[in-house]
Amino acid sequence: MQWLASFFFTIFLFVWTGLYAVMFTFVGPLLPFRARFPMARAWGGVLLTVLRVVCRLDYRIEGAENLPAGNHVALIKHSSAWETFAQVVLVPHHVWVLKRELTWVPFLGWALRLMHCIAINRGAGKSAVQSVLEQGKARLAEGEWIVIFPEGTRMPPGETRRYGVSGALLAAENGRMIVPVAHDAGYYWPRRGLYKKPGTIRVVIGPPIATAGREAREVNEEAQNWIEAHSRH
Repeated sequence: MQWLASFFFTIFLFVWTGLYAVMFTFVGPLLPFRARFPMARAWGGVLLTVLRVVCRLDYRIEGAENLPAGNHVALIKHSSAWETFAQVVLVPHHVWVLKRELTWVPFLGWALRLMHCIAINRGAGKSAVQSVLEQGKARLAEGEWIVIFPEGTRMPPGETRRYGVSGALLAAENGRMIVPVAHDAGYYWPRRGLYKKPGTIRVVIGPPIATAGREAREVNEEAQNWIEAHSRH
């Protein structure tokens, strides 16, 4: 039955996202930018609810009180498809960094552009970092949080790779803090798996990390150590 539930949710995920993207493409331009994020949050909230009801896979948040006032840079562990839509519920009004290929998908890509997402060429090296710094600075000035998956790709549970430094650089250059977000979703919904194991995903929002007067790589290393230590199942 769990396999059937997992399959059903996967179909629902694609259908719901496709229909919502079409609707958002037509409605989004009629709304001011600040009014569009609640629509994205509603999309993610429906997915989380259906996942809980159909697959019996829920989540809980620890450390919500650690979210500081203002707008900062959140670094989120990337191990599952779960966090790609859960992020809109976990982090205050924000834009996120994603691979530019997603913006080429009809309707979905147009909807992402309407959300002012920061699209980058992940294989461009330093120019990709520069793109995050330039676009991120503009978004921070507009009052948005920035969400980054610093591993760049989904990693198997218990594994990681060196975190990209763009988030730490962006925060340091703009007087913002890094907020680390850990979770164990990969243990319940593997990165390339259809099966969703029932249970409760644990999300931990860590204390903000100050960047003032510090080297970006030092900040990045601290964030990575914290996230990986708190993402263990």
